[in-house]
Amino acid sequence: MYKRVRLKDTVEVPPKHLADVTDERVKALLQDKLEGRMDEDVGSVVSVIEVHDVGDGAVLHNRPGVYYEVEFDALTFDPDMQEVIDGTVVETVEFGAFVGIGPVDGLLHVSQITDEYLTFDGANQQLASSDSDKTLGVDDSVRVRVVTKSVDERNPRDSKIGLTAKQPGLGKHDWLESGRRRRAETGATGEDD
Repeated sequence: MYKRVRLKDTVEVPPKHLADVTDERVKALLQDKLEGRMDEDVGSVVSVIEVHDVGDGAVLHNRPGVYYEVEFDALTFDPDMQEVIDGTVVETVEFGAFVGIGPVDGLLHVSQITDEYLTFDGANQQLASSDSDKTLGVDDSVRVRVVTKSVDERNPRDSKIGLTAKQPGLGKHDWLESGRRRRAETGATGEDD
């Protein structure tokens, strides 16, 4: 999920900073350029950690800055397919819940939450079951599995991560805990949703 990776990229140093082309200056420029950006190969760049090598500068025709090839380490977030992740519900809508997993949100579609039929309760901003007392709302902790991933580098907000909670051991933490208590009381050994 979180990885430290060695990357190379080009950074433009504007004319006002050409007298101060230090590792710290280059790191700050890389942070402005890359942090929060999605990349298909490395995922979401969380932080530029350390600059290792700043190459020779190059001037491009009709461009005011000087361009440097830089080798650096970055902390990235890139959940793997089928990875199990704990997250927090950040928004509920008619078609499901958005779950904060690291620096990004994934969609937990209503059909992937439980086998029970859930309806959207807009007044309370939650999804509620008509079959039991199960509800899922903002700030609820959940354990989910990554089932789809689509990265849009040009518009990171359009990147999509699909989640499921319909497998044993997944779901709202409160539901998992009450299932464990019920099994302990009855001596059962199976998983409950």
